[in-house]
Amino acid sequence: MHIPIADYATGVEVANELVSTAPGVRGGEALPDPAALAGLLPPLGFRTPDAEDVHKVRLLRREVRAVMETGTAEEAVASAELLAGHAGLAPVLRRDPSGRWQWYVPTVRDASLVGELAAVIGVALLGLVRALGHERFRPCAAPGCGGVFADASRAGRRRYCMPDLCGNRLNVANHRARRRTVTQ
Repeated sequence: MHIPIADYATGVEVANELVSTAPGVRGGEALPDPAALAGLLPPLGFRTPDAEDVHKVRLLRREVRAVMETGTAEEAVASAELLAGHAGLAPVLRRDPSGRWQWYVPTVRDASLVGELAAVIGVALLGLVRALGHERFRPCAAPGCGGVFADASRAGRRRYCMPDLCGNRLNVANHRARRRTVTQ
């Protein structure tokens, strides 16, 4: 596998999705089986996951969350480098499908699924810190949510770990509160 360095946003979204599968975020385990894990993986050539992969990726989830909860950029970089080193090798320069030169991080031959996933996420989080800064690691702004996320958006205004769930839940609560105020 060759992990593109320039496209860190894909890996950041995988990291966000992985962290949001934790029982403390959604109220239950959202990564129950190999099928759920397969749905989480980006289209980079991962093998089909099995039950052992699910267990290992759940452990990786803790490491990824720890990177997002670091207090300084230096801590985040050191932790993300460890993730990238799970299966990553020295960067190489290769042509992408359009013929342009791109930097890639190859993974070792016969790397485990969790090792490759850790490398993808580690490279992406390093790219995020370099391009946008450590302040893009944030806790979810929804009351009662224990989620964290990495904001790779251009504007940097993301507030929720799962905008479609946490953001929508808060918007509905605010709407109902306004309606109660108007009808009273």
